[in-house]
Amino acid sequence: MAVPLTLVVGSLLARLFIDSWSAALAIGLAAMFCLTGVAHFVNPLRRDMIAIVPPGLPAPAALVTITGVLELAGALGLLYPPTRVIAAVCLFVLLLTMFPANVHAARMPHPPASMSNRLGRRTAEQLAYLAVAAVIACAGGV
Repeated sequence: MAVPLTLVVGSLLARLFIDSWSAALAIGLAAMFCLTGVAHFVNPLRRDMIAIVPPGLPAPAALVTITGVLELAGALGLLYPPTRVIAAVCLFVLLLTMFPANVHAARMPHPPASMSNRLGRRTAEQLAYLAVAAVIACAGGV
């Protein structure tokens, strides 16, 4: 629940100081990706993320590290208006590429404790994050 809450609260707080909803959403999404990006490096969440990498993908620990770095880089890109659109597009693509791990986790008979096994909830959250990234990308960095 902390991840969607970070997006919502971060966006609403930013909107108090910024006249643009797309810029406020960029700040909220950046806060969310900072939270999730850091989680890629801190146990027990790192261990749980490694556990949900779909079988057949090489080097699960390396994939978790790479996606964590990409999330943090994307968060930084969202905060700088000239790179905001490309960061939003890249994070949109990253969300799509990581979704199979969410499906895999939801289908695991005993997923790690920190991972939800409710595919409907995971899908709804993912769609919301994709929508926010799309709004930011379409706003043109404003």
